[in-house]
Amino acid sequence: MWRATARKKGQLDRAGDEIEDRIYNQKDFDRTLVLDDRTKLVAKKVSDFLKESGNRFQKTIVFCVDTEHAARMRQALINENADLVQTNARYVMRITGDDAEGQAQLGNFIDPEAKYPVLVTTSRLLSTGVDAQTCRLIVLDRAVGSMTEFKQIVGRGTRVHEDTKKFYFTLIDFRGASAHFADPDFDGEPVQIYEPGADDPVVPPEEAPHAAEDEEPIPPEPGDDEVIVDGDPPDIDIPPGGGEKWRKIYVDGVAATIIAERVEYLDDNGKLVTESLRDFTRNALKKRFASLDDFLTQWNAADRKQAIIEALAEEGLPLDPLAEEVGKDLDPFDLICHVAFDRPPLTRRERAENVRKRDVFTKYGPQARAVLEALLQKYQDEGVLNLDDPRLLQIAPFDAMGTPLQLIKQFGTRTDFERAVHELQATLYQGAA
Repeated sequence: MWRATARKKGQLDRAGDEIEDRIYNQKDFDRTLVLDDRTKLVAKKVSDFLKESGNRFQKTIVFCVDTEHAARMRQALINENADLVQTNARYVMRITGDDAEGQAQLGNFIDPEAKYPVLVTTSRLLSTGVDAQTCRLIVLDRAVGSMTEFKQIVGRGTRVHEDTKKFYFTLIDFRGASAHFADPDFDGEPVQIYEPGADDPVVPPEEAPHAAEDEEPIPPEPGDDEVIVDGDPPDIDIPPGGGEKWRKIYVDGVAATIIAERVEYLDDNGKLVTESLRDFTRNALKKRFASLDDFLTQWNAADRKQAIIEALAEEGLPLDPLAEEVGKDLDPFDLICHVAFDRPPLTRRERAENVRKRDVFTKYGPQARAVLEALLQKYQDEGVLNLDDPRLLQIAPFDAMGTPLQLIKQFGTRTDFERAVHELQATLYQGAA
């Protein structure tokens, strides 16, 4: 849900014309009314999601109102991801019917072996006929009134790709189009039923998406009422008008904020989950782990605790949203035990303090004890689980204590270092259940 600060009566648009005094709603955004702050906020929200996921190279399609909107969205995403764009300019591309450079990259986008492009902005070009097997994120920043078109768009993410462990996808909706999931017709008839004749091609012909009853027919290509933009931002000179039917009003200095968010899931049968995120995760975790003892056995047997968290995320059970809902500074171990099996949780600080009380470092030398204490502090402050990863010894505060090789030698060999860290991790969860 969006909020934009109210304009002042008599306010002028970017062209110097007075803005028409009427109510502007969600359908006006980027079609008749352009608020740059809103575009920037959408780009930031998408970029933050990718950063927080730990994988900024998830193939992503952002559906925009038209080609001009796709151009502005591309520039906003470039600004939010300047570091990766500097490494490769194809990190963000616009792929629309009038963009030859972008269309030339379509094959690379759908190729599971190609790293770039990663983020793609489009209008309708990618809604049908694109087998994007590795697309993990779909962003809707335009209304989708047609159930047929909505199914086609969602179909860009439903491809399974086992080689890259892609078994689910995420949809971020800024326009309320995901309400179609709750429509009984969502799981109704297929988008297209094709019965080829003897001489017909096996692949069905493309169909232009149908419009909803209260909308004009949706053409397969942008019409005369859409601004056609060629070239790459920021060198595009966007005209103030887009035809006789309507023109876009560009308004500066109007702040936009997101005032409400909602997270929803589809279950194994494709039905919208209406239970709370906490209840949904509890049920899913109980399917994953037969009992508390089963979970404890797997957790204690795993040298890399993070591997269990990564496996859950790959199965569509990321724990970060749940941690935000629970609102406590919990270890993933405690989060699972608490939510799935109703065990009283301990915070990371409490677990770290319990280790210090047991004084398990006394058998090591002063510098080795200092390394273990610093690792324990990393766990407490940042929730680091892979404490035996030598790459940790390359960053603060370890870089000021010596080189990784020097620090490992304080324990003897690398095997001795790993043994000491595993003992530390075992103590963290000692008597946990």
